[in-house]
Amino acid sequence: MTALATASATASATASATAPAAAEPAGRPPGPLLLGVRHHGPGSARGVLAALDAARPDAVLIEGPAEADALAALAADPELRPPVALLAHAVDDPGRAAFWPFAAFSPEWAALRWAVGRGVPVRFVDLPASHTLAADPTWDDGEEADGAARVDPLAELARAAGHEDPEQWWEDAVELRGDTDPLAPFAALADAMTALRERYGHGGHPRDLVREAHMRLGLRAARKEFGDAVAVVCGAWHVPALARRTTVTADRALLKGLPKVKAELTWVPWTHRRLARRSGYGAGIESPGWYGHLYAAPDRPVERWMTKVAGLLREADHPVSSAHVIEAVRLAEALAALRGRPRPGLAETTDAVRAVLCEGSDVPLALVRDRLVVGDVLGEVPAAAPAVPLQRDLNRLQRSLRLKPEAAERELDLDLRGGTDAARSRLLHRLRLLGVDWGGPAAGRTGTGTFRESWRLRWQPELHVRVAEAGVWGTTVEAAATARTASRALAADSLGEITALAETCLLAGLADALPTVLGALADRAALDTDVAHLADALPALARALRYGDVRGTDTGALADVAAGLAERICVGLPPACAHLDTDAAARMRDRVDAVHIALALLPTPRATDPDALASRWAGVLRRLAGAERVAGLLRGRAVRILRDEGRLGDDETARLMGLALSTGTAPADAADWIDGFVGGAGGGLLLVHDERLLALVDGWLTGVPAEAFPDVLPLLRRTFGAYEPGVRRTLGELVARGPGAAGGPDVPVPGFAAALDGERADGVLPLLALVLGTEAPA
Repeated sequence: MTALATASATASATASATAPAAAEPAGRPPGPLLLGVRHHGPGSARGVLAALDAARPDAVLIEGPAEADALAALAADPELRPPVALLAHAVDDPGRAAFWPFAAFSPEWAALRWAVGRGVPVRFVDLPASHTLAADPTWDDGEEADGAARVDPLAELARAAGHEDPEQWWEDAVELRGDTDPLAPFAALADAMTALRERYGHGGHPRDLVREAHMRLGLRAARKEFGDAVAVVCGAWHVPALARRTTVTADRALLKGLPKVKAELTWVPWTHRRLARRSGYGAGIESPGWYGHLYAAPDRPVERWMTKVAGLLREADHPVSSAHVIEAVRLAEALAALRGRPRPGLAETTDAVRAVLCEGSDVPLALVRDRLVVGDVLGEVPAAAPAVPLQRDLNRLQRSLRLKPEAAERELDLDLRGGTDAARSRLLHRLRLLGVDWGGPAAGRTGTGTFRESWRLRWQPELHVRVAEAGVWGTTVEAAATARTASRALAADSLGEITALAETCLLAGLADALPTVLGALADRAALDTDVAHLADALPALARALRYGDVRGTDTGALADVAAGLAERICVGLPPACAHLDTDAAARMRDRVDAVHIALALLPTPRATDPDALASRWAGVLRRLAGAERVAGLLRGRAVRILRDEGRLGDDETARLMGLALSTGTAPADAADWIDGFVGGAGGGLLLVHDERLLALVDGWLTGVPAEAFPDVLPLLRRTFGAYEPGVRRTLGELVARGPGAAGGPDVPVPGFAAALDGERADGVLPLLALVLGTEAPA
């Protein structure tokens, strides 16, 4: 380990020391200039620029897929703004894809921009993407490969230099160093990596041997074309392999017989968040936002960082003054001196931010880590970049609808009465049908069947792969979504899946796909005899009809299917509710509630009595309410719905409740009936305003035998525990006052008037008309 320790110490000392001015290019040793870097290292990026300025090579070779040569010129386009990535995907299988990300502080990006800005030829020399995409994904995976343990080069060098934290060692040795000889750090790192490769070989990465063989072939070709005035920018781990003398025959033998697919490459936007190690990217870093700051700050990086942090915390309403910033800078510098570091690093600045700006709290510090240390920076790609036709159409729609992709999560409220917002809604729903989940409806924000929609959006780089995959369905978003929806409808296995698809089809405005979906829906509904499946399907159809009405879509055919479904539910529901156990009865109760709501949304078919379907449904509920074979939970819910709809008078309701709670009924069955009747929304208020019903429940409850009470108590607690605290308190007060306290014709309930005040009730009508977009009554 002595050689490795010596090389590591030399790397630390050389990288941190201040050296004389850089030598002229003529003083550089003969042969290609090998610049070993750390991917996404700002210190490496600065060193690469300094070394290239000093050496002035005639060609620059970069570690990256060989097919990217055709895309190198786009780096000169000012509209290509990092972070970006090279995306390669297999033409026959777009889901098989790979990314090569570049940040503004990536050494490879710095070298690429240096070269294209000076007209210097650029070559990418890594293994072609056509081989990478065809390779077995498990080739280079696992803890060990070919019997060699996986090696983390930075960890090994840090350990050899006496440091426990490889990130801190790298920051001290490279990222935080002062002005140095531009070539000295690369020579020191090359020596250190040579010692590592001599000890560990490929370090548990057998695929690197194949990649390095291709890099050597690319280097030979460049030297043949440009001579020795060639610079290579690659991971420091590969430098010893590129400097090693091998034969062309040996390198070609390593590449012989590699699997291959046809691949296409393009530039796509990337994000700082996806550069973070926790994103799963193998060459990721812990703190892309911090590294970006170190690279971009022209001077005084700590002071500028603390100013950024203060601005962020002020936006979040945290009181931060200039004095806080000054003190935080002093503390960070003091911590760096105590810890023997050349400058304050991320650890010191974070400790200072926590202690001074966040006053010891980790809550605002989490915001700093998320928004600044990692960040949500999203790159941009010019329109000239190659793209599949579907991606181009999506880009066009994003521009025309002013719907810009952003890496940070944001909420978007849409008014479907407006043309632009309605088009945005259609686009987002179409993308979801294609599996491009740019966003989803915000929970609790979207009103079903109304003019309002709320979305939560966040663009992820992987969505470019999803777009490429969806390109097989069409060249435009509308055409692809139409074809994909029709295919899914024909392949659907359940009625519920097709009804959900019909609902989304209307939301997405896919009129051409609707006939296919409705045909599949009618066929499936005709064959499905399970009432539970029919009941599960009807609510989605009802919502689809309501949404279609909001968007002005013709839903006549869908209404006919829904009406037929409703008729079959009315016929089959009573037998389906007989002899159900507790769990099945609870699920059926939920279906009855959902069907009841759905029937109210269904339009009345032409030439049909407007009240016919409602009367038919009321008849079904009456059968359920009086059927002994039906569970008490369902009988109670049927009585409750009938009463709420005004189809059951108070006397009849009291009679049915009295029968259900009679002494001949088992306490558990009676408790089930009560749960069905007064459970859920509005059940507590029903008891508050109806003295007779409350008295019946109270009388039954006090008459439950002591030995049976423990069995019914959990169900009663669940029923009454769901009420609002104010409702529970009022019920307790009414029961405590005794008979007559709950109200009645002559006994007013505390807090309520004896009769409805019509004039006060009418005062809400103008506001209601404004919300609904209708005219207020005169």
